[in-house]
Amino acid sequence: MHVRAARPDDAEALRTAVSRAREATVFDDIGAPLLDVSAAGVREAAAEAEWSFLMEEDDGPIGVAIAHPDAEGTEAELLALWVHPSRAGEGVAADLLARIASSVDGCGVDTLRATVPADSPGAQEFFHAHGFSPRETRRGHAGDESIVAADIDALR
Repeated sequence: MHVRAARPDDAEALRTAVSRAREATVFDDIGAPLLDVSAAGVREAAAEAEWSFLMEEDDGPIGVAIAHPDAEGTEAELLALWVHPSRAGEGVAADLLARIASSVDGCGVDTLRATVPADSPGAQEFFHAHGFSPRETRRGHAGDESIVAADIDALR
C-alpha cells in the first residue's frame, strides 16, 4: 500500500472502485461525507481541493481523502473520506487522515472539520475514535448533520 497525491486522471479508477464497493455493501463506508462517484465529480474534487490523497495497491485504489481550507485558512474541511469496505479496520482511514494533517503543516490550518449524519452512530464513533469532537448539529439537505472537528496535531 502506498499513499500519493490524487490527480484528476485518477477519477475513472476511483469511480470504478467506489461503485464496485457500493454494490457489495448495504451501508456507505463510515458515514463520512459522500464522494460523488461520477468520474466528473471525482475529477472536480481532486482538481479543486487543496489536499487530495489516494491510497492504492497494485490492483487499484483502496482509499481516498480530500480536504480544502476554509475562507479564513485556519480550518480545513474534510470533503471526502472513503475506504474500500474490504479494507475497513486496517488503518487506511487513519493513514489518510494523518497524510492530510501532515500536508496542512505550515499552512496555518490547525483544525480539520467533517460533516457526518447525526443519525449515524458508526460515523460518530469512527470520528470520535480518531480524535474528533462534536461541535454543533445543523439541519442539512439530507437531515440533521453533526459537525465534528479535530486538532491537526492529534491526527498525525
